[in-house]
Amino acid sequence: MALFPAFSEAKTDNDQDSPKELDWLNNKSFQTRNALSLQSHFLEKTKDERETWVGSDASSAEKEQKRDGDAVPRKKKKKDEKKRKKKKKHKKKSGRYSSSGSDSETIYPSDLKREQEDRHQPAPLATCFSWLDDLKLPTEQPFCVDRKADSANWNYKSLYRGDIARYKRKGSSSLGLDSRKQEISWEDSETKKKHKKGDNKNAADRYFSTASRHLLKSEPAVPVLSVTPDGSQAITSFLPLGNAEGENRRPETGAGVQSFSVNPLGVYDSSTTLWLQGKGQPGEQKQDTQMEESDTRVVGRTEEFNRRLREKPGDTQLWIQFIQYQDELSAAAFGGQDEQQGGDSAEHRKSSYRAVLEKKLSIVERAVATNPTCIALQLERLRICQELWEPSALAKEWKKLVFLHPNSAPLWRKYLLFIQSYFSNFTVSKVHSAYGKCLSTLSAVRDGSMVSHPALPGTEEDLLDIFILQCHFLRQSGHSEKAISLFQAMNDFTFFKPDNVKKLSTKQQAEFFEPFWDSGEARVGELGARGWKAWMHQQERGGWLQPSAEEDEEEEVDEEEVKDRSEARWKVWLDVEATREAAHWLPWRPDTAKGQTEEDCEDPDRQVLFDDIGPSLICLSTPVLQLRFLLHFLSFLGLPVNSVLSAASSQSGLLVESLSLLTQGNDIQHPLTSYNLADPGVNSVGHMTTLQGTRKCVGLGKQGEKFLTNVLSMIQPVLPPPHRALLSLSWIHYEKLKVSNCLRIGNKKRLRTQGKRSKQVAKRLLKEPDNRSSLVMWQEYAHLEWMLGNLDEARKVFSTATATEGTRGLSSPTLCDLCLLWSQLEVEDTAKERAGQLDVTTSPVVCILTRLAEGTSSSSPSSPQSLSPVSILKARKSYELALTTSLSALDQNIRNPKPDRKADQEDLLEEKLRLSGLVGCYALFQYLTVSIQAAAAVYSLARERMEELHRTLTPEKDFSGNNKAESASIEASRCAADPTPRNRRLMSQLASECEVLAVQQAALLRYHSSTSVFPLAALRQTLTSALAAWPCNALLWTVYVQVENRYHSAGRARRFFHSVTRDLHSLVPRLFAIVAEQQRKQLVDDTQRSCCYDEALPILPENGLSNRIRGLFETAIATEMGAYCPLLWRMYVHFLVSEGKVDKARGIFYKALQNIPWVKGLYMDAVQLFPEHLQEFVDLMTEKELRLRLPLEELDILLED
Repeated sequence: MALFPAFSEAKTDNDQDSPKELDWLNNKSFQTRNALSLQSHFLEKTKDERETWVGSDASSAEKEQKRDGDAVPRKKKKKDEKKRKKKKKHKKKSGRYSSSGSDSETIYPSDLKREQEDRHQPAPLATCFSWLDDLKLPTEQPFCVDRKADSANWNYKSLYRGDIARYKRKGSSSLGLDSRKQEISWEDSETKKKHKKGDNKNAADRYFSTASRHLLKSEPAVPVLSVTPDGSQAITSFLPLGNAEGENRRPETGAGVQSFSVNPLGVYDSSTTLWLQGKGQPGEQKQDTQMEESDTRVVGRTEEFNRRLREKPGDTQLWIQFIQYQDELSAAAFGGQDEQQGGDSAEHRKSSYRAVLEKKLSIVERAVATNPTCIALQLERLRICQELWEPSALAKEWKKLVFLHPNSAPLWRKYLLFIQSYFSNFTVSKVHSAYGKCLSTLSAVRDGSMVSHPALPGTEEDLLDIFILQCHFLRQSGHSEKAISLFQAMNDFTFFKPDNVKKLSTKQQAEFFEPFWDSGEARVGELGARGWKAWMHQQERGGWLQPSAEEDEEEEVDEEEVKDRSEARWKVWLDVEATREAAHWLPWRPDTAKGQTEEDCEDPDRQVLFDDIGPSLICLSTPVLQLRFLLHFLSFLGLPVNSVLSAASSQSGLLVESLSLLTQGNDIQHPLTSYNLADPGVNSVGHMTTLQGTRKCVGLGKQGEKFLTNVLSMIQPVLPPPHRALLSLSWIHYEKLKVSNCLRIGNKKRLRTQGKRSKQVAKRLLKEPDNRSSLVMWQEYAHLEWMLGNLDEARKVFSTATATEGTRGLSSPTLCDLCLLWSQLEVEDTAKERAGQLDVTTSPVVCILTRLAEGTSSSSPSSPQSLSPVSILKARKSYELALTTSLSALDQNIRNPKPDRKADQEDLLEEKLRLSGLVGCYALFQYLTVSIQAAAAVYSLARERMEELHRTLTPEKDFSGNNKAESASIEASRCAADPTPRNRRLMSQLASECEVLAVQQAALLRYHSSTSVFPLAALRQTLTSALAAWPCNALLWTVYVQVENRYHSAGRARRFFHSVTRDLHSLVPRLFAIVAEQQRKQLVDDTQRSCCYDEALPILPENGLSNRIRGLFETAIATEMGAYCPLLWRMYVHFLVSEGKVDKARGIFYKALQNIPWVKGLYMDAVQLFPEHLQEFVDLMTEKELRLRLPLEELDILLED
């Protein structure tokens, strides 16, 4: 029998010829008839089963059609049928059995045997669903196996809720378990809200998420030490680090066994172990708890605000705190969602910000309804509405508010600032008239003419501040002639007022002043001026004849304005515009002696009418305010003045526009004396150019110098002697400033000429009777000689001056200041020669300071005398005793003020406040005779005592690192709570002395570090402590930036800048933070562009400085003061252009116009940086009525000539 029985009969001739070795392939024990009978029997069996399966398939197909409905297209049904037939056909061909009945198909014996065994097994389960009624024959097992995939499981990640049986569990126990050893934890099956990132919902939160922010703001948990069972704490030699989760789970035996089964070696952390066990982390419950606690705390604080406001609805500060609290509340509510919104974060942030603004508006409206007379709430409401309302509606609301509260000077200031920065409706004439209306209204309130509103305290001082702001506004917009005319009129209106009009109201006085202004009479600063009072007396007598001119004025030779016609058009325009600004800042008056009339004026804008100045005239009744006005006038002309007496305006950020504020104190040759004159950063009249442009002349020019001389000569005789001395001091400081500018320029010819003129002015001032015995004037004259290089002459002047009051010694603050300046100059000169004497007994500086302590006159250092060690010890003892006595007397006078103090006692108290000279001399003496540490100890002692006194006077001010004085007297607290002008002046003087001491100490330490080996930690500590107390001092910031920029690591300086600017409104620290980063970037750029590859680089390259500087600029202009600071905007535009980002710079320029549209220097910067848009900028200046001295049509004519 063959091995394949079905083919045993088919033998060919080739098979018969096969060799006998293949006989093993034949199976002789198998019969062919048995195989055929088995096959026929099986075919009959499978035929019946096939008919049954076909019926089931048909019923299932009908069921699917019923479920799908008629929505399925006909073509799709045909495709499904074809696919189903093809599948059945494929199964028939490849299955174990075939129903074709063909003899060509093979049946294996093992299959037949398995079929016989399967007869005794139950019938297989069906593979698809069918209804029992549709079956033709009953089945033994009415179940089926569904092998068809359900796509819904892939789409929805879960079963359909209708397919899941629902039940309710009664209790938490289960039957059949031993409650002592076994337990089942029933998990909550309630569905939770789906997160947008479902796969990462169990991931740890980032630091910027809402949960993390709530965690940071929540109160930290109180650490508790573990306690042993017997109640005593375990004493160990190490800090135990236990696993809280593991300790909590120790009692759970089942959980511990399960954890050990997945983590037998203990190498997995708790989260991995839980994941291997198929459990979730318990952190979500903790986060939910923290969120609930945070929400509870927020709701509790809100309820506390509401409760307190219900109890005290008149507490305006509480209302403002509640309004500001909304920002914190919104940060907690929306802070963590902005980062999760993806592309919609900006829109979400904008919508949430607007929602917060509307909420704050509703709160402030409720507050205003409760307190209708509160100005602070009204201003807060307008500040919020500024971002919600249209500018026109906001302007109407401002006018309404000013009309309701015409006696509020702070409200007027805010209104004027809004009018100035309202770009769409801004013109110079509108703002100028608004200033006039403000001053006339407040003057009427002060005089009592406006009966409906009483005058508030300090109205007269506010009037002066607003008047000064108006003059600077006109100067910044280019209308210098109007500003000078305002000062001229106010000088006549204040110091030369007739006696018969002093008792009239301000409006009536202005009406009497108008005829004088229009009469053509010479005004203050002009040649032959006599004043309003003399003119009115002479008019009552019938007038006077015009005398002939005393001296013929020299004819000015007109220089050619366009020096190089080949230059670019915009360069010529800038040069001519700046030249005319420097030459034509005085108002034009017709010269009657030459037969000139008003029609002869080439530029009508140079003429100033009474209508331009009349509404702005104010009355100053007290001598203090009159002196302050004069100092502001001199400062407007460019003279250095006493910042304490001038009392700069609170809105000084509007006036800062010069880079000199950031570059002062950089004189390396004079490290000790270059900080004597501080620059406020405000440009003087006549200086209108680009940000980095130079002045056209050193001073005010020829006409300007004559004008200044005439003003001082006319004003000084009507002032009291102390005020005359202050004016003379400012004048000689101005001469020193011009010499210093010539030294910086390096032009020897100009220096020689200017030095000769300045010496003539100084000698003329010293010849006056009031100044002959003034040590201050002699000190300044000696310093002027020293600056000009006449050292021997300067030493003679110093020696002669000390001989006049040498007997007073350390009790004279003026003599201490003179000797300190002399000693500092000698120390600087010794450092230049590099040949300083080591023996202190022969040192000229020690000799000067010792003679001061002894009370004897100092000899000239050209012939120094040897000192004995005993005299040096006595001098040190005298310095120590004098300092202790002075500090104790100052403490006694400030803490126990006398209410009935007279004027002489006031002057004596102010003289006792001047301790900077005494402390400086003592510290310099200790530095030269002992060490730098002894000098620093002297400064630290004096500063600590004086700053403590200042904190006593101003308890509301927070000084970092120091506590308030506990022993402050009740009277001092009362004076601080309600400061009078005297107390404010006292606080300003004391603060100024503290700043001077801090600058002196920093300068001395910096000088010592440059000449000797000295750790900079002491200098850095001194600077940081001083800047933390006086963060607005530009000189201290200059030294700090110079010290910190020497190192590559800028992290310390950046952290300090951030800590100072975080809660400070002043712009000075922010400006110096920008300057520090710009200097650092300049150093990095120079290093990267260096071609010296073989030399060591002084600093490592660093990236990201440009972005950091831009961030600092954006942060600064976002502040209230920074938004209206001209210097900040101009620096920002220049920086972007230097980085090559011209388009962004233009965008920042137009953004700056929305805040400071009146600053002409900003337009001139734009012409320099974007010269292709010259026509556009000139048209914009013309539209906004800024002063344009060279129209483009005239420029074309000049270029054609």
